[in-house]
Amino acid sequence: MRPLVVTTFLTLDGVAQAPGGPTEDPSGGFGHGGWLVPHFDEVIGAQMDAWFASAGEFLLGRRTYEVFAAHWPKMPTDGDRIAWSLNTLPKHVASRTLTSVDWEGARLVDGDVADAVRALKAADGGELQVHGSIGLVQTLLAEDLVDELRLVVFPVLLGTGRRLFAGGTVPRSWRLTSSTASGTGALMASYQRVGEVSTGSFQL
Repeated sequence: MRPLVVTTFLTLDGVAQAPGGPTEDPSGGFGHGGWLVPHFDEVIGAQMDAWFASAGEFLLGRRTYEVFAAHWPKMPTDGDRIAWSLNTLPKHVASRTLTSVDWEGARLVDGDVADAVRALKAADGGELQVHGSIGLVQTLLAEDLVDELRLVVFPVLLGTGRRLFAGGTVPRSWRLTSSTASGTGALMASYQRVGEVSTGSFQL
C-alpha cells in the first residue's frame, strides 16, 4: 500500500484558489489570481522538486487537470523534475463533467471516487500525489483517505476565494513531520494523519 499525499499552496487565511496566474481560476469573480508568484524562490522550487521525486502517480480534480494539461505538456522534461513527473507518470482525473482526457498518461476515474482511490492506494509504487484540486481534496478528507498534507503557506491575506478547509471539513488531528521557511516568508510544512481530535481543558 502507498500513501496518498496532498500538496497545496495556501494564503494565511486558507485561500487555495488560482495561486499561479490571473486566468487560472477566476470562478466566483476571484480577482487575485497569481498571488503566489511574487513569493516563489529557489528554496520553494527545491522543495517542490524533492516532493515530486517521490511521486508514483497523480490524482487530479477536473479544474487542476485542465490547468496542468494546458501548461506542462509544453514544458521540456530534461532537467526538470516536475515537468518530467507530470508528463511521464500516470494521471488519474476525477471529474463529473469530462468525458475524455487527452494528456498522455491521463485517464478518467471510473465509478465512485472514494472506492477508486482506495484501489489506487492499495497498489504498490511511489506516492499517490494530489496537487491543487480543492474540491477533490475536500472529498478525500471527508473519506479519511489523505495520509499526508504538504502545505506551503504564503504571507498573503486575500479575504475571498476558495478555501482548502471549507465548512464541513471532518475533524482530524495531524502530526508535524517537517517544516522549513523560504527566503520570501513562505512556510513549507508536512503533516501526517494521526486520527480523531483529542480535547482537554485548562479550567480549574
